Amino acid sequence: MTIPSSVSGAVQSLFRAIVGLLFLCHGLSSLFGVLGGAQGHGHSVPVGTWPGWYAALIQAITGALVLIGLATRPAALLASGSMAYAYFSVHQEKALLPIRNGGELAVLFCWSMLLIVFTGPGPYSLDRLLRRDGAPATTSEREPAIAS
Repeated sequence: MTIPSSVSGAVQSLFRAIVGLLFLCHGLSSLFGVLGGAQGHGHSVPVGTWPGWYAALIQAITGALVLIGLATRPAALLASGSMAYAYFSVHQEKALLPIRNGGELAVLFCWSMLLIVFTGPGPYSLDRLLRRDGAPATTSEREPAIAS
């Protein structure tokens, strides 16, 4: 079965936008105490506290950039790295496996953002809209057909 590149490109863009929106919401909840607040406790992380407040700021900024597809690859790389740091500095010391240490969300965000780094923003993004050279996508930027 071959999936048309227009469909796979749309799904790629949708995946990027959803992951970015969820990451943005995660950061906003910690920064402003909205959407349930930091860790669902209804409050925000105190301004300037390390590492929580800075992590929330990274989440909000990179989440917004990934959501709209602007500077997508660098933003997703920073987001992925911050989630890897969160996993190994906060969760790993509690237990080995994510299911035991509460780190599933950090792992999912880390690998989802890393996937976006390698696959790019998809065709429906500001990165694609703002291409200055107007050249068609290179082979590595085209969406591959999925065969099974």
